[in-house]
Amino acid sequence: MSRKARRQSACGRWLSKGTVPIFAVLLAGCGFHLQGREPLPAQFSHTYVDTKDEQTDFVQDLRKALIASKVNVIPTKSSAGATIAVHEDELTERILSVSAHNIPTEYELTYRVKFSVVAGDKTLIDNEEISATRDISFDEAQLLAKEREQEILREALARDLVALVMRRLAAL
Repeated sequence: MSRKARRQSACGRWLSKGTVPIFAVLLAGCGFHLQGREPLPAQFSHTYVDTKDEQTDFVQDLRKALIASKVNVIPTKSSAGATIAVHEDELTERILSVSAHNIPTEYELTYRVKFSVVAGDKTLIDNEEISATRDISFDEAQLLAKEREQEILREALARDLVALVMRRLAAL
C-alpha cells in the first residue's frame, strides 16, 4: 500500500469514527450561527420597520436580515410585536487628501445610522447611533471604476451596520 493510500485510509477512519458529529455539536454549542441568522427573541416575531426612506441600503438589508432570522416583517405598526425605528440613515463623504493640482485623491466614506427599538410599550434601545467608515482612493482617469467602487463600499458599509444591529437585537 502506498503512502498516499495509507494517509487516505487513516483520514477515512478518523472521519468515520464520529469526529464530524462531535465537531458539529461543539460548534453549535459555542454559539456559532451563520451570518445574518442570529435567533431573535420571541417579541420580534412580528416586527415593523419604521423609516422615512424605505429604499436605503441599510433599510433594505435590515429587512432581508430580519427575514433570514425568521422574523415576519409586517407593513403596519398596529399589529407589530416590536418596532425598529430608523431615525437617521446617511452616508457622508469627506476629502482626506488632495493632489498638487488641488484634485481630491482620497475620500472617507462614513455610513451613520440612528435607531430605536420598542417592544409593546417598553423601549429596548433608545436612539442608539452606530457608524462605519472606509477610505477610498480617487483617480480622475478611472472615474467610472471609482464610482462603482464607492457604490460597492456603500453597500458593504450598510451590510456591516445591519450585522451590528442584528447582533444587538439578538443580545436583548
